[in-house]
Amino acid sequence: MNSISLILMHFKEVRRRSIKVWTSIPEDMLHWKPDDNALTCIEMVRHVLESEHYYHLAIHNRGSLPQFDSPFENRPFTTVQDELAFAELYRNQFLETIAAFTESDLEDIQIDRSDCGYIRGLGDMLLRIAYHESVHTGQLLDYLRTADIPRVRIWD
Repeated sequence: MNSISLILMHFKEVRRRSIKVWTSIPEDMLHWKPDDNALTCIEMVRHVLESEHYYHLAIHNRGSLPQFDSPFENRPFTTVQDELAFAELYRNQFLETIAAFTESDLEDIQIDRSDCGYIRGLGDMLLRIAYHESVHTGQLLDYLRTADIPRVRIWD
């Protein structure tokens, strides 16, 4: 198995576990948040999906985007399944982009996000994107604990 295959497997595994958490949130709790400054549960799900689309475009751009016209913006929040269905096209395009890279691309391609304080190789950037989703999945598990909602077992 090469690095590209491993990265794709990692993205799929991270998303599988995220979906387990996201779909375990009771519908009546989707708009819950632990404090006034936090995202709601459904906003966190959207943030992850929208960020992945942004990162995909940034990879194509080889750096931060001067302007991001998000297809997620101004969409009403409904259900996790609706969010996933809307994001499916963007997710598939992102995974296809990753699959088209070569082993050498992972080191040779640089993603310039110096506006955010870093320039990273493509391989590093891809792992950071998956990590971003993992962190937010962990946050949602903490939300569920705080709200005294049973947490799904993600370590299967």
